[in-house]
Amino acid sequence: MGTEPDPERLRALEEWLARVNGQKDRKPRGETGKAFSQGEMAWRMVIELVSGMLLGLAIGYGLDHVFGTRPVFLVIFALLGFAAGVRTMLGTARQMTANQKATTQAADPARTEGK
Repeated sequence: MGTEPDPERLRALEEWLARVNGQKDRKPRGETGKAFSQGEMAWRMVIELVSGMLLGLAIGYGLDHVFGTRPVFLVIFALLGFAAGVRTMLGTARQMTANQKATTQAADPARTEGK
């Protein structure tokens, strides 16, 4: 067994790879990564809500610990964190709607002219 690869097998592999790559319908490189799926956007919204609540809980707990007032700041900042998370989620939903409208208009401008 030599260390040299078999040139005939390499050529056959290259031909097979060229056939397989030629059959795939790939998006142009400029479009990849621009659009997010609805599942990804839903997870983003959940993470925004949870992170807002956790941040509010952490700040409230820290202030309660510093001032020695156990549940007061915890409850207040938990509610403020929830409100901030909901506000951020609504902003994301608004952004999704705007992107969806822009995509629809770009895809079929004649259909959206009458609106």
